[in-house]
Formats: sequence, structure tokens, C-alpha cells
Amino acid sequence: MAEQDVLEAALAEISALQQAHWPAGIPRAVEYPLEGGGLVDYLRHWALERPDTPAIVFYGRVITYAEYDELSDRFAGWLLSLGVKRGDRVGVHLVNCPQFHIAMLGILKVGAVHVPINPLFREHELIHELNDAGVTVLLTQNTFSKLVKKVRSQTPLEHVAKTAVSDMLTAIPTVELPFEVDDPRLSDWQSIITSERATPVATELDSLAALNYTGGTTGMPKGCEHTQRHMVYTAATATLAGGDQVGANPPVSLVFLPIFWIAGEDFGILVPLVNGGTVVLLNRWDAETTLDAVETYGVTSLVGTVDNYVELMDTSGFSERNLSTLQNAMAVSFVLKLDPATRQRWREATGGVLREASYGMTETHTADTITLGFQDGDYDLKSEPVFCGIPVPGTDVLIVDHDGRPVPVGEHGQIIVRSPSILSAYYRNEAATADAIRDGWLQTGDVGKFSERGGLHYLARNKEMIKTNGMSVFPSEVEALLMLHPAIEKAAVVPKPDPDKGQVAFAFVQLVEGSDTAADEIVSWAKENMATYKVPEVEVLEALPMTATGKVRKGDLFERTQGEK
Repeated sequence: MAEQDVLEAALAEISALQQAHWPAGIPRAVEYPLEGGGLVDYLRHWALERPDTPAIVFYGRVITYAEYDELSDRFAGWLLSLGVKRGDRVGVHLVNCPQFHIAMLGILKVGAVHVPINPLFREHELIHELNDAGVTVLLTQNTFSKLVKKVRSQTPLEHVAKTAVSDMLTAIPTVELPFEVDDPRLSDWQSIITSERATPVATELDSLAALNYTGGTTGMPKGCEHTQRHMVYTAATATLAGGDQVGANPPVSLVFLPIFWIAGEDFGILVPLVNGGTVVLLNRWDAETTLDAVETYGVTSLVGTVDNYVELMDTSGFSERNLSTLQNAMAVSFVLKLDPATRQRWREATGGVLREASYGMTETHTADTITLGFQDGDYDLKSEPVFCGIPVPGTDVLIVDHDGRPVPVGEHGQIIVRSPSILSAYYRNEAATADAIRDGWLQTGDVGKFSERGGLHYLARNKEMIKTNGMSVFPSEVEALLMLHPAIEKAAVVPKPDPDKGQVAFAFVQLVEGSDTAADEIVSWAKENMATYKVPEVEVLEALPMTATGKVRKGDLFERTQGEK
């Protein structure tokens, strides 16, 4: 039997098992309010159907769908005035604020490519992404403008505009703000949103719409090519995974996850928009502000780490709070793991059920599975962690061995995924694309298994990846950055357990001959040249352990870090 036939036969078997255990109340197929509509079309649709509905709430500032549509039209008009054309890459270099949403939709409205840029980046990381994506226009935060100015001559940037996080506030709210209120006259935002509204153009569903950057096992981060079709499918199936059809019960989602990150984009931009719902956007996590917002706005959906939920329950006065609207509470197990005791505590406090969010990655646009409906008797928590549920409608998942052949239910292997939202390609990287996508299946590198109900269990991340406070850190990327240090001859990075962060990066370095650079000097340099969560602990070795074929014996280094706390 041909390899593809073997995969299809295995898929038919596991799909039948999943259908037999399909959770009650979860639709089995998507019904789109706008058949063939892109993200831009949904915004225009809701601006006509529900113009006064709040689309974004940001520390008391309410932006309706009508205003969201108009402001993104004006952002699109500003881009056209700069000569931006379909396919040009436009960077958005901001922390959570409404300008991010407006810029993203404005970029899509002119057929340009949205490039979200990590606001934690340092010099070398920023140069890499701007060059790799070919970003010519950048909207940056005023607090990052010095960094952008420093690197600009080393990038293809032609136009840079800046905005302050506070630019969209019309009054100072009573809640304490986690950012400074800046003079709007020092920003370019007002001139951008007074531009002429762009004339609508037809949406090209399958054209490149976004480059979402992800780390990898070799070299620096790669751009995942995503389209508006990918985005709408992700939003629609994530809605189904919560027990609703698209648009049937518009959510009120509270989001503090960074929206430059793919999970934050999904739940903070895409799902609310496609459903005509509301996102209550926070600049950063704060337990008291979260509780206030849930009560004030009737928040129905929240995604956070298990640690976040524990902090909420530990907050003074939590028992007097009314969280009855919060019916879709999703947790992500990073440092703390979701267990029956934590779930029971949440249930007793709120009456709701806390569950794992979903399996996914930047390459798949993240929300690939359904976990709702498997909580009876804590079935999802008492089997081998982490329970990820069953694939959303239209997505296929298999577990295969080293030769790419399906393994029986219950056996471990690599998770591979096929869906309407996997990346079209890694941007300008044919070799990486060919290695990752084989006959339409994404080779995730993650280890998992299927349960007797057809549920996916995630057992281990790609062995190369480190998870620090939920952020992905790839050793190859940290190594590449360390090699920019003039005193380093060789570098090897491995994970080290950390009681607070889950894991941290630990770098073993070999110095160039004659150098006496100390480990703490390298750490200080790293703090200036890479995002904070990537900065490794460092140990200097006379020589890295090598194999006979000239490769670093990372297994030896891994053993050295596992006993350290």
C-alpha cells in the first residue's frame, strides 16, 4: 500500500473513533455567516449589521464596529498615500493596544502583508525580522523609536511612524493604567487616522496576508505564510470548539495574551471579529483589573495560564466577585499544570469549568483541537497529560513513527497535522518548507499519542524547544545570537528546569583563543541583544564536548543542567 494510502486508512480509523466520542453540544461542521468572506469582509459586515456594538474595549475606551471599520479604512488610506501596494510587507511593532487591531485590518484592506513584530526584540532580532520579511513600512511604539532609529539603516525600511499606547484614550480612566499617558502631539497617530478613507477592494482569500514568525530547530526565526482564509477558518473552528456556531452568541473575550503572538491574535483579534463580538483588551496581566473587567463587561471567554487562574482565586475578595458570565474559561499548562484540585477549586468559586485550551502552533494558526466536553469525572486530567482533545472539524491529526507510518492507538509518536489553516510555506525558505510539509501534512516534531476515545495527548515538545513562562525559546536562535559576540567561538544551548518559569535557556560557551570574557559579561551583553525571555544563563567551558563527527554532544550538556535548580 502506498504511503499516502496508509495514512488515509489510519485517518479513517481514528476519525471514526473521534466521531463516536464527539462531545455533546459541539457542532460537527462550520456554518459561515459570510460564505467565502475574508477577515476584512467580516469587519465590514458587522459594521453594517451591528455598527454600535463595542468591538474593542481598552481601559474604558470603547471602539464600536462602525469606528473600527472607519479607522482601519483611514489607516489603509494612509498606507496608500505612502505608495504601499498589494503584497508589500508592513510591520506592526506594538504591545497590546487598539492601534494594533486597526493597523492589521488596514493592512489587509489594501492587500498588503501584516507582519507582527515582537515588542521584546532587541537589536539583532529586530534587524533579522525586518530584513527577512522585507518590511518597508513600520508602525512602531514611541518607546521603541530609539531602537528602530538605531537599526533602520541596516533594514529595508522606507517609512516609520510611531504611536503611543495611550493614543486611543479619550479620557483618563479611573482604573490605574499600566502605561504612561503621552502627549498625542508627539505621535503620528492623529495624522494617520485623519487620512482619506481607502476605497474598498475585493478580498483575495488565498493571497499572502500575514507573516507570523516562529522559532525553529535551525537558525533564526522563520516567517509562516498565512492567508485570510486561514484566519477565518481558525476563528470559526475555535468558536465551534467553545460550543457555538459562528455569530450565534457573540463572545465578550478578555485578552491579555500578547496579540503579536499567534494565540493572542486568535483570541484577541480573530475570534471576536469573525463573531461580531467584543474584546476587552488589557495591556498586560493584572488580576484585580481582570476581575473588574469580567464584572463590568460581562466577559464570557478568557484564556490564561493555570498560574493566572490560581492568582485570581488567591486575590483578596475573590469570593464576593460575580463571575457568572465567564462560561468559557480556558487554561494553558506551562509552569503550573491544570489538575483536578485546581479545577474543583475554580468550580466551587465560580460554578464554571476550567479546561485546557487547545493544541496548536504558529504553523497551524494554533487552535486545532476541542477540549470542551471531556471534563466529566476529570477524564481529561486523569489520563496521561496533557489532554488536547479531538481535532476541530476539517483538521486531521495522526501519530506516526520515525519512518512516517501511523502507530496504533495508545502508542507514542510524532504528531502530524493537516488542515485548512496550516502555513502555505515558510517565507522565502523552500528547504524548510519541504522539510516541514510533506504531502500536505505538517511535521510538528511534537510527541503525542491517541487515547481510547481518539483524544490527542501532548507528551513532549520538540526536544529542541524551551518553554519559558509560556514563550517558545529555540536553542538554535539563542546560539545564533550568541555567536555575534566577538569573544565566543562556539555556543550550545539546552533547557534548564526552573521552579518559577518552567524552563530557562542555559548556554555553554567556548571562547576564542586568548579571550578571558566572564560569563556574567556575556549575560549582560545578551540582555542588550536579545529579548529578555531568551537571555540564557551562561557557563564558560574550555571546550564543548564534541562527537567524532564534529557535533556538540548536547546530551552531555543536558545532563549537566538537569540537576541544577
